[in-house]
Amino acid sequence: MPHTLAMVNACRRQGVKTVVSIQGLVSVIEKHTFAGLPQDAIHNKTFRNWVRHDHVSGLRKTFQVRGEAEREAIRKVDHVIGRTTWDRACVSQINDQATYFHCNETLRESFYHETWEREKCEPHSIFLSQGQYSIKGLHFMLEAMPLILQRYPDARLYIGGSDLTDRSGWKNKLFATHYGNYIQSLIDQYNLSEHISFTGTLDEQAMCQRYLESHVFVCPSTIENSPNSLAEAMLLGVPSVASYVGGTSDMLADKKEGFLYQHDAPYMLAYYVCKIFEDDALAKNLSAAAQRRAKVTHDQELNLQRLLQIYHDMLTP
Repeated sequence: MPHTLAMVNACRRQGVKTVVSIQGLVSVIEKHTFAGLPQDAIHNKTFRNWVRHDHVSGLRKTFQVRGEAEREAIRKVDHVIGRTTWDRACVSQINDQATYFHCNETLRESFYHETWEREKCEPHSIFLSQGQYSIKGLHFMLEAMPLILQRYPDARLYIGGSDLTDRSGWKNKLFATHYGNYIQSLIDQYNLSEHISFTGTLDEQAMCQRYLESHVFVCPSTIENSPNSLAEAMLLGVPSVASYVGGTSDMLADKKEGFLYQHDAPYMLAYYVCKIFEDDALAKNLSAAAQRRAKVTHDQELNLQRLLQIYHDMLTP
């Protein structure tokens, strides 16, 4: 956002040491916005898209503009905080003189106090934490669903957030997006309407419960740095399947703590989801290993002390 660059400029004028902490990098993310989408899904617009410029192509242009300010801000600082090989590589290509500090994230409190149990989840249920934007890969998940349903006809996909396909009432029609129309076309094409539920907006407790009730968590994004959704799933011990993009391989060890797959190969996403469905022992082993890893990565006290150490190191001559 522009205020990041404004803050960096203000600090430079006042001689204040500044560190930029990387969440994601829109200047890089924009390159992956169109992945797996046909041309009409990229460029077509609804009324809302015309007004807000938030169709897929419009979002990419927005990211490009923000990315220019982002790159300038990173070039102007001497210190950066990150947490994955991906963000370190990207930062080094923007400003190879900046000192890079590693600091993991601390998550929401509720996720530290619960543990997934196979016997208590809804069998053959899949959870995707959000699907409003194309980079979250909902369209790839829908392509995987027919392959999953061949083996598990009762499989059900839960998608976090509001129903982007809802066209009931004038307000939903007015604020409809073309990406939502594309998602509806895939649902119709694959006859998935009876197998999909949008959860609506969930608060922290409800989100935590939705994870716990799910048999598998999926993260089919076309790009991520270190997605909090995957981190939360791992901390709870929900068996996870994630696309091998960005920094996900730094978070989860493939075939030991979950499964990673090529992001544009939904048939592999389907394969790994089915492997977890068919083998409870495997699911429990992945769950335990992922939770052990996440409890270290997201340890609240360790991350606090690391952050304090970073500021201490910055201020020490």
